[in-house]
This record gives sequence, structure tokens and C-alpha cells, in this order.
Amino acid sequence: PSTAHNMSNPNGPVPPPSPPPFVFKQIDASEVCLTISDPVDKKALEQATVIVNGIKDADDRSKALLDVAKKFGDMTADMETYIVPKHDLKAAYDGLPQEHRTALDRIHGRVSTFAKAQRNAITDMQIPIPGGFAGHKVTPCSTAGCYAPGGRYPLPSSVIMTCVTARAAGCETVVCSSPRPAPITLAAAYISGCDIFIRVGGAQAIAAMAYGIPSPSADIPTVPPADVIVGPGNKWVTAAKSMVSGMCGIDMLAGPSEVLVICDDTADAEVVAADLIAQAEHDVVARPILVSSSQAMVDDIKEASKRRLESLPEPNRTTALTAFSTGFSVCCPSVSACVAVSDQIAPEHLEIQTRDATSVGDSCKNYGGLFVGKDAAEVLGDYGAGPNHTLPTGGTGKYTGGLSVFSFLGIRTWMRVDDRAASQVMVEDSTVMARLEGLG
Repeated sequence: PSTAHNMSNPNGPVPPPSPPPFVFKQIDASEVCLTISDPVDKKALEQATVIVNGIKDADDRSKALLDVAKKFGDMTADMETYIVPKHDLKAAYDGLPQEHRTALDRIHGRVSTFAKAQRNAITDMQIPIPGGFAGHKVTPCSTAGCYAPGGRYPLPSSVIMTCVTARAAGCETVVCSSPRPAPITLAAAYISGCDIFIRVGGAQAIAAMAYGIPSPSADIPTVPPADVIVGPGNKWVTAAKSMVSGMCGIDMLAGPSEVLVICDDTADAEVVAADLIAQAEHDVVARPILVSSSQAMVDDIKEASKRRLESLPEPNRTTALTAFSTGFSVCCPSVSACVAVSDQIAPEHLEIQTRDATSVGDSCKNYGGLFVGKDAAEVLGDYGAGPNHTLPTGGTGKYTGGLSVFSFLGIRTWMRVDDRAASQVMVEDSTVMARLEGLG
């Protein structure tokens, strides 16, 4: 992590660099496994380790956090505290144009409705056992730490996706952290029910939420240690989350964002190209992936992508072109073979644009979020159709799903014996098993 500094050029302004050429390679299905990589960058881990340990081991964590936040440009030098007061969150919301407030309100409502429905899908239960009962209770963690990136553009949607979900799960305290927050980010935190907002990013934010920051004065609240830390972030955030995992829970170790489109000869090349570009312009390391049963469609989508990218404004054009060079296309002999390739990749976002798209989608096993049909654009999931947009990347969709209320819930089992005589069959079985395991 570093802070950029502007430096004057005695020879006048430097012209912007030319955008890179369009490259969207086609690979064989057998090469797909080579694209899966470790989500934790080794160099970033070395740097994050210094930052995290520096805050964790400091005699004055509050001062250590303030110092490192200013060093890396999260805060300006004149700021006295890393906490944004609640009244400033409300003022940010009240100061938004009505159109922006209305959009936030509607998105909040849909995400909250979906999260609450998830929460209601799992309940306490009990069954009879000899002489009594056994069951489980579903309880939320106490404190949730929610991270929202603060890069080239504000990401209020990430604030809503993380904080609203924690609230729906029933967490007592919701802490949100984001560097250089724009008014729309603060407004999103307000409407999402954030209790404590930290204007800090990167590894230092993860350290603050994992280990807690004692209050330095009466007017600055204590940041309690989080039971679970969630939310997307850059490679330093991912590295720091890998460090604190075990000290607290985390949602996932997320790598570069991904979209994979499965399509056949019935797809609209312009629609697919638009969806690939929408993902590619997120980040230079984003991965647009196309898997099709039609070589002609692969060629048409490649041509449409190249043409559309030529009219994309900067800096999005250069970002997307760079991302396309890390992506790829695969042509398979059938749609079922396309599904097999997709399941191997386990993409973050999976779009299905084929005949009988619902059945094809049902046959897919590994993905973060599924978007069925050409009208179910991934962007609708990113910006609040209801399901969460914090999704597994880098192949981790093979064993986990995206962020949900379940990320904040614990399922704790219990048993009770009311009738000693009736429970004797369990006592007898336990005695036999203890002797078999050398404990009798």
C-alpha cells in the first residue's frame, strides 16, 4: 500500500499513456485449471503483516491506527479521529439529492428483505432422544466488522450488502470501515444501521476490526473486536484477513473479480460483450471469461467486445482492456461440456445465455452468484436485486457460497436428559464405545 504524490513536471504536462491493445485469448478446456491461483499475494502478505502486527502490538492502538491511516492516505493530516460520528452519517444521507436517497432506500429494502428471508429459512429445532431431547439453536455473533473498498470510486453498495446483512442476522454491533469515504458511502452506512464507522482502509482496517481499538477519549467510542469480518477488498485486505482468520471469523479470501458467461448459438453477441465489459471495467485484474458451444459466437462476441471498448471513456477503457488480457474464451463441443468447464473454474458471477437457460443453470454446481437469461444482467445483482454481491472468487466457489446472514450465525447444539431410566440405552452404548476407544 502506498500513497500517490503529485509532482510538477518542468517540461510541461505528460500526455496520458496509450491504452493497451485488445487481447482476449482463446484457450483449450484442458488449460483451464492453470488459471486458478492462490488468492493471497505473497508480497502483499509481507506488507500486511507489518501493518497488522504494528497495530496489534502497539501500546496505544488508537494512535498507531491514526498514524498508519494518515501515512497511507486514508485520512488527511488535519483529521483528529478515525471515527465518523453518527450525526455525520445522517447529515450525509440528508444532504443527498432526492434521486440518490430514493435509490438507496429501494436497494436497502430489497437487500434487507432477501436477508431477512434467509434468516427465517433456518430455525431452532429439537428431536426426541432416549430420555430427553436434543436440538440446535441459531444465534448471531455479537459484533460484525464490515469492510467496503474505497478506490477510484465510492462503493456504497458494498456498505449496504455487508451492514444490512449483519443487521438482518441480528448482530448487536455493526462496525463499518472504508477509506476516504464519500458522502454516498456515509449515507449508505447510515441507512444500513452502522453503529461505528471507521474511515480507514487496507490491512490497517482489518487489524482495527479484528483486535479492537480502545477509546482514546470520552468523545471517541471504543471499536470492539469483531467476531466476524466480511466484505471485499484489495490484495492487502485479503492478506490481512488471512492473518486474522482464527482470531475471528471471515467470510472468504477474495481474489480478482470474475464473470463467466456460458452461451450457445442463440445468444446475442452484443449483450454478452456488454456484460463482459461491465465486469472488466471494475479492475485491471478482473477476469472476463467466455465459454461457448459455438465458435462463430465466440468470434462474434470477441469482435463486439473490441468495437465496444473503442468507445468506452477513460480510465474505464484502459482498465477494461487490461482486464480482457487476463481473461479468456473457451469453445466446447456442447453446452454440457461448457458447464463442466464452468464448474472447474467456480466463477464469482455465472451468466447463462442459452436455450432452456433455467435447466442449464440448474445443472451448474460451482459458482458464487447465478444469473439466468440475457435479461438477468450481473449488474442487477451488483446493485441490489436482493442477493448479496460479496461472492467467492478464485475457485473457492467449489466449497463455499457468498456472503449471507449465515456468515454471522452460529448453530449450537444441545441435549437434555429428563428421564434417567429411559436414557440407559445411551449410557450402555457410550460405555461400549468408550472401551473400544481405550477409555473404559
